[in-house]
Amino acid sequence: MASWQEIERNPKFIELVHKRKSLGWTLSAIMLAIYMGFILVVSFAPNVLEASLGGGVTTVGIVVGVLVILSAFVLTGIYVRKANAEYDTLTRSIVEESK
Repeated sequence: MASWQEIERNPKFIELVHKRKSLGWTLSAIMLAIYMGFILVVSFAPNVLEASLGGGVTTVGIVVGVLVILSAFVLTGIYVRKANAEYDTLTRSIVEESK
């Protein structure tokens, strides 16, 4: 069985860490931009969000708020899909090499 130092030096492990970190930071930045954009609109242009859609009780703000929440689910789905497709394969390969 390989030691943790050997695993850390494994090129596949280094690739796995780099890819996971890169995707994690990218998706986090996207979510932060979406959320901060929403907060900035709420702060500086609330009249945009209070506009009624079709004359009813539903406003633009409600729709945008729901879209902000849904974007978090979509970004999580992107990460899970990438993890299942690529990261799990790399992890299995690393584990097999370390036996």
